Amino acid sequence: MSNKKALIFSAPSGAGKTTVVNHLMETFPKLDFSITATTRPKRGNEENGKEYYFISKEEFRKLIDQDAFVEWEEVYKDRYYGTLKLELERIWNGNKVAVFDVDVKGGINLKKKFGKEALSVFVAPPSLEVLRERLTKRGTDSARAIEERLAKASVEMEDARYFDVVLVNDHLEDTLDKATEIVAAFLN
Repeated sequence: MSNKKALIFSAPSGAGKTTVVNHLMETFPKLDFSITATTRPKRGNEENGKEYYFISKEEFRKLIDQDAFVEWEEVYKDRYYGTLKLELERIWNGNKVAVFDVDVKGGINLKKKFGKEALSVFVAPPSLEVLRERLTKRGTDSARAIEERLAKASVEMEDARYFDVVLVNDHLEDTLDKATEIVAAFLN
């Protein structure tokens, strides 16, 4: 097996991709999480170098100029997210499979870059109404931010067709079982 495989998970915010990714990370020791660099502020108990590399806009722009990213995106105004080349080297040098938890545009860009060496999975909510409930229950966003995320989600759902697999997260246990099957098949 090539040591440069990648698993790409994308979804509208609140669809459950991080829960799916965390489950897979615990299930398959061969996987290593690719930590994304971002300019957004930390939320809750997030730690720099664990969930994200939190950096300033100025630093992010410098890294863009230095061609330090595999891919990057301005997801919301002045909110940048990107995959550092050094992060991928770290994972692949350890003979692991890189796992990406990225926004939809980032997922499409990574799939284009890696081709058949990557499996791209779009985690979809059963409906935008269910997504609204999940985002509200999560309690991390203002009502305005939730509306922004829902508007973005309706556009992102259109892009699901660019992914290898669409995984509808209706019942979490079923979703986790299906994700495990899909990843096991890809790794073998």
